[in-house]
Amino acid sequence: MKRFINKKYFFLLAIVVIAGCKKDLNLTPKDQLSDASFWKTSGDFQLSANNFYYGLQQAPEYIDNNSDIAFGSGANPVSNGSYLPSASSDLWNSCYEQIRGVNYLLQKAPESKLGSAIDRWVGEASFFRAYNYWRLVKAFGGVPKIDKVLDVTSKELYTPRSTQTEIVDFILSDLDNAISKLPKQSELTENEMGRVTQGAALALKARVALYMGTWSKYHNEGEPIKYLKAASDAAEQVVASNEYALYAGKGADSYKYLFILQGDDSKEVILARRYYANRIVHNWTRELWFNAMVPTKNLADLYLSKDGRPITQSPLFQGYNTLVSEFQNRDPRMAMTFIVPGSTIFFEGGLMQPTYPGFTGSNATHTGYMLRKFLDETIEAATFQGAYDFKEFRYAEVLLILAEALYEQQGAISDQDLNRTINVVRSRVNMPALTNATVSAYGLNMLAEIRRERTVELAFEGFRRDDLRRWKTAETELPQALKGVKFVGTEFQQRYPDLKVGTDIQVDANGFIVAEPAGARNFMPKHYLDPIPLQQVQLSNGTLVQNPGW
Repeated sequence: MKRFINKKYFFLLAIVVIAGCKKDLNLTPKDQLSDASFWKTSGDFQLSANNFYYGLQQAPEYIDNNSDIAFGSGANPVSNGSYLPSASSDLWNSCYEQIRGVNYLLQKAPESKLGSAIDRWVGEASFFRAYNYWRLVKAFGGVPKIDKVLDVTSKELYTPRSTQTEIVDFILSDLDNAISKLPKQSELTENEMGRVTQGAALALKARVALYMGTWSKYHNEGEPIKYLKAASDAAEQVVASNEYALYAGKGADSYKYLFILQGDDSKEVILARRYYANRIVHNWTRELWFNAMVPTKNLADLYLSKDGRPITQSPLFQGYNTLVSEFQNRDPRMAMTFIVPGSTIFFEGGLMQPTYPGFTGSNATHTGYMLRKFLDETIEAATFQGAYDFKEFRYAEVLLILAEALYEQQGAISDQDLNRTINVVRSRVNMPALTNATVSAYGLNMLAEIRRERTVELAFEGFRRDDLRRWKTAETELPQALKGVKFVGTEFQQRYPDLKVGTDIQVDANGFIVAEPAGARNFMPKHYLDPIPLQQVQLSNGTLVQNPGW
């Protein structure tokens, strides 16, 4: 049962102020609380820390429409490379707003003289400062490092950008501080479920270090091994803690149910943005019904056949002639991520209805695919009141980080390490184990298989574009056409005989839907980093230098 509700702390503090009734000629405004009245107890610091949880990513931020594996209601300018520098940035503003709040708590901590009584809330603050700098650094590279509370007269308002490496090192330092102060998952009370733990700090450390290690390696910058070792060490600590495990509560269908209500607070969840029925809700299920995000052929082709071989070489692959043939004999995660035509989906009224992705009506998509992942099966989610959490940090990602970091350090990975990382993830859906022998026998590439597993397992959770940028493969992958189902000569064409190829829909030479042609897509070197918001550059008195090419 969910118990922790991270309410805005200023609302709670207003109650404290209103409770005071003694008249005074020097009254504190009733909608504010002075420092002299606050920061007195551990509970005050907890109330302040509650506010940071609103900085965790929400549903719309999880979409992969900015990559090659998803498409939305239209072309995405970030995905196709047509975006321009903006005057302002919600990401920049929200992250620095959160960082200011964290800095204020960290400033008040030593002043309070509460010592170890507030260690946990200092740990949470350190985690969230690292988290927000992480969101900034993966978008913009180096950014100004602000580690104190500023006012309008502070000279630090014109702080120049630190380097990407300096910001990452600052993040890792904050996380080490957080790890030493935070409780383990098993030490949370029922009322504390959803709060930051040691595991969350270690998972973020592993994520950041893997990003920096691979960025350094493939962009020929810095010290890749240093960060790759930090990534594997942090991931190893999560594994050794025995605090987490993959969700298996729904048997063979556990992967599907992990992302909706049944998976909330499971042992796989390390940290999530939490929602509560009738109080804090979202509308993600309905948005996905109407195809705010749909898969592309780029992703569909990555799913292995059930024999563990790519579809290009597996005798089990059934081709594209029928509505369902490409889903047959495939990795079960494909049918739990995509809607298989004719499969039943929960709709309004509580009915399970057969659904056929297509090109007309409410099920019309640009690719002919629809997304099943994240579709809840409750009346509430069907009526704008979704209450399932968005699991931003989960144990499967940690296992995948560990496998990748080990391989990137050594140029190889043992079967023993595969069995405790990738093959744990595969075993949930009864896929064959990845081994060095199978890679050799089938002429595969181990690194490509590790990356394939990551892309498939974490699809639509917001990782793909960052992965392509850190691997330095974005320049190859993102300029390619975004395609969908095979239309010409298949049951799709029979089902939609009135659609005219070349007029109503576009196809390639092999009859596959083209949602966005290669000629409308590009990725230039400047796209490896996003542009600094123009207003920030203009207000900096020349101290903020724009990213190259922008």
